[in-house]
Amino acid sequence: MNFIKFLDTLSDREALSAKGSRRDSLQQLKDIGKNAAMASIPFAMAATSNSTKAATNSMASAAFMADNNDVLKFALSLEYLEREFYQIGMDTNGLIPEEDRTVFQTILNHESSHVSFFVTALGLSDGDLKPTFDFTGAPGGLNLDTFQNYETFMALAQGFEDTGVRAFKGQAGALANDNTLLTYALQVHSVEARHASQVRRMRGEKGLITKNENTLPAAFSAIYAGEENTSQGGVELSGAFGSLGGDNALTEAFDEPLTMDEVLAIAGTFIVS
Repeated sequence: MNFIKFLDTLSDREALSAKGSRRDSLQQLKDIGKNAAMASIPFAMAATSNSTKAATNSMASAAFMADNNDVLKFALSLEYLEREFYQIGMDTNGLIPEEDRTVFQTILNHESSHVSFFVTALGLSDGDLKPTFDFTGAPGGLNLDTFQNYETFMALAQGFEDTGVRAFKGQAGALANDNTLLTYALQVHSVEARHASQVRRMRGEKGLITKNENTLPAAFSAIYAGEENTSQGGVELSGAFGSLGGDNALTEAFDEPLTMDEVLAIAGTFIVS
């Protein structure tokens, strides 16, 4: 079973009392998003790319959901993925060079704290609703040497962190009716962005994302889809940066959200059940 099937439970209101249920609810989530009344946020902020428009519409619909469990469980699944990835990395002898271990131990500690928050907020116990991961990417048809090759490990770390940043951004609107949860989610979001920037620099890249350019395997191009957008707030900004980096600098100045479906498709590459 893949990540999409696991996250079927996101819209299942009975999932909180039926721990571990992972089936038959993704369509409910989609239907709720399509049929919910649209929030009164400026749709001009949607920008011009299909990916960004879809994400903004998703955020607007999410703001009228009955409760926040859907988004909290979505966030928990991503934090489980990152925590286990870094834990295996730290436990694998000879994988992470000694000079980099402090960084990844710190990131692991952060992800563990995030998991603790989300399971508490949902009234669950650590491990509830946790899928089985395969970081070789076999569920998605890949065969990566993730924990034998440090460069592969680093590439996946970048991909997971960049995805997490865009995923939190895409669902922020769903928590607009709860200031406490929204505040915490934004705190997590900014820390994930710091993780992403740190890992990118450790790989010899800029901390900023330029257009949809990346050095990851082609299978992960969806992580950066839409980042080439040059329209913000209904205003086309292409050319506005002139000699100060042009449109490359423009796209670095704005991060774009990912929809829930887009995140599920990306992360599903690493979920067995």
